[in-house]
Amino acid sequence: MATPTGRPTGRLSGHLLGYARASTAEQNLDLQTDELAAAGCWRTWSECASGSLQHRPALEQVLEALRPGDTLVVWRLDRLGRSLRHLIEVVTELEARGVGFRSLRESIDTTTPGGRLVFHLFGALAQFEREVIRDRTLAGLAAARARGRTGGRPAKLTGAQRAVARRLYEEREHTVAEIGALLGVSRSTVYRSLGRDSAGTAAPAPSRAAPVDGARPVRSGGRRARW
Repeated sequence: MATPTGRPTGRLSGHLLGYARASTAEQNLDLQTDELAAAGCWRTWSECASGSLQHRPALEQVLEALRPGDTLVVWRLDRLGRSLRHLIEVVTELEARGVGFRSLRESIDTTTPGGRLVFHLFGALAQFEREVIRDRTLAGLAAARARGRTGGRPAKLTGAQRAVARRLYEEREHTVAEIGALLGVSRSTVYRSLGRDSAGTAAPAPSRAAPVDGARPVRSGGRRARW
């Protein structure tokens, strides 16, 4: 449960404000709050909540209460961030507000040159990890294409449905929108399907110009085409 909410009144900046969190399975905050008090925290906000939750009331309260010159103190890094990326985002935002950050167990203090260096290294490692994942994904897609497969989402139409779409499209009796409505997919899906099929085998040239998408094709004699 969080300590009294809102911005503390009647104080100057430059205080240590603590944040403690226990998972719903642990339910015990004594170790954290004791160490935060021993570290000199002027006040500690605490709560029992999963670290994966995006909305944590006590964390939001302490972040709101922090003033330029204050320092947010946690018992351990994983008490604050849902992930390394989230942790870096929070600390970067605090730094922009003129607020420091300390983690007792990891001995990180961004109010010191050494602490700032460590956190900048964390940020560089997180960026490096994202780029490695991106490069591996692109390399995997390139290898799949070389073997004749494409990555990304699978086709929404089956082979039989694509054949029907191709035949109807080449007959030039129905618009792409009508073909999509018949097959239960969007126009863009029909276009992607036609492009997917024609990637390996060129489609035969139509006997006459395709109707403008959305227009009503007309047979000779003025009657509209029917299935």
